[in-house]
Amino acid sequence: MTIRRYQSRSISHTVEKLTRPIFGGRGFSSGKILSEWPNIVGALLSKHTFPEKISYPPTERINGTLFLRIDSPALSLELQHMEIQMLERINTHFGFKAVTRIKLIQGTLPTQENKGPKPKRKLTENEHRELSETLDMISDPDLKQALQALGSEVKTSN
Repeated sequence: MTIRRYQSRSISHTVEKLTRPIFGGRGFSSGKILSEWPNIVGALLSKHTFPEKISYPPTERINGTLFLRIDSPALSLELQHMEIQMLERINTHFGFKAVTRIKLIQGTLPTQENKGPKPKRKLTENEHRELSETLDMISDPDLKQALQALGSEVKTSN
């Protein structure tokens, strides 16, 4: 499908084009397996595993080997027993038989700076008064309430 130049594009479309060469070198056709890893394998396994790369046979893009980094020896033993279920989940996600084997690599996982959202500050009395004065000319109470919420959200996020 061709997108005309005068129409807006989603940012995900542009980012996917930029990251395709980077992920392609590691065997990932796109970064979706990395970003959706918790959805594919579940919360527990995603905390202790990280997909390193997918290695395919020459001239093929099916029947690959997934190199999976894992930080827990006990969990790696459990994962060996669950390999068939993991392969089914991964291939279901791809929609074709992308991976036929999982090779476990024990070691530390890359650090993820997953800090939650910063706590928001409260509006000062002066900011609250300024916002109320600005919205005094609006007669519709629903619109005024919505704009009040939007205004306070914008002021506290900066």
